[in-house]
Amino acid sequence: MLDKKIIKLINEQVTKEFFSAYLYLDFANYYADEELQGFANWFNIQAQEERDHALLFIKYLQENSERVVLEAIDKPDKEYACHKTPLDMALEHEKFVTASIHNIYDAAYEIKDFRTMQFLDWFVKEQMEEESNAEALIKKYELFGKDAQGLYLLDTELGTRVYAAPDLTF
Repeated sequence: MLDKKIIKLINEQVTKEFFSAYLYLDFANYYADEELQGFANWFNIQAQEERDHALLFIKYLQENSERVVLEAIDKPDKEYACHKTPLDMALEHEKFVTASIHNIYDAAYEIKDFRTMQFLDWFVKEQMEEESNAEALIKKYELFGKDAQGLYLLDTELGTRVYAAPDLTF
């Protein structure tokens, strides 16, 4: 049986992960409207990943015979001043998610909930990758995306990204 605080924090994380998917879908829609289909593809895949992260947290609660509480997902209310704005927002959002996962880990560590800590290890590594990918995309945009030809080539590169679903077993 999981600690009540851990259950609450994981349920909150489910909502955060689903919001992340909404946010990235909003970014994808912005880029699609701008005819940057590669950028749209990149963020559509990010949305799929975030949805799967939420499902992993849900499955963890279920595997521990705990109740999943699905809360309302807020609508993203962002305005995008330029093509780089969603990229910067994505990095800041990933940092927010990282802090949230670290908060759950801290709570599990305090009560010696080794099962939850082991479960969260994958997410800690995943967040390092997510932040790194967001930073790399910003750097590529800064290097190549400021002129039409460079933006076209970067958009083409981002269009080649394919989705690799995580293993939902543990």
